[in-house]
Amino acid sequence: MKPLAFVGDAVAVVAFAAVGMMQHHGGFSAVGLAEVAWPFLSALVVGWVVSLAWRAPSRPVRTGLPVWAVTVGGGLLLRAATGGGTAAAFVIVAALTLLVLLMGWRLIAAGVRTTRRGRTKAR
Repeated sequence: MKPLAFVGDAVAVVAFAAVGMMQHHGGFSAVGLAEVAWPFLSALVVGWVVSLAWRAPSRPVRTGLPVWAVTVGGGLLLRAATGGGTAAAFVIVAALTLLVLLMGWRLIAAGVRTTRRGRTKAR
């Protein structure tokens, strides 16, 4: 579950970058995708380290929020430092999209855990 959780987060970040490229550039190349995604992927790694995400990767509040905050904040800082755009609209879209992608699966997992606990107690 733990490596899969990190891979899922990384896929979410790459999907965010790919959809953004398709929306704003009419398609994407591997080089272009790497240029857009690397700041956020780098920040994602830092977010996992800072939050000790491997201890409880599917916890929305304990892990998901810190991973999201560091991924967005760090990704935007790296992007700005390397000459990438950080227009207000991009910042808002990046923050909201990554919130949905990085928190969404964790919230679903939390719901499944709660449902399973309820079923176990009912027996």
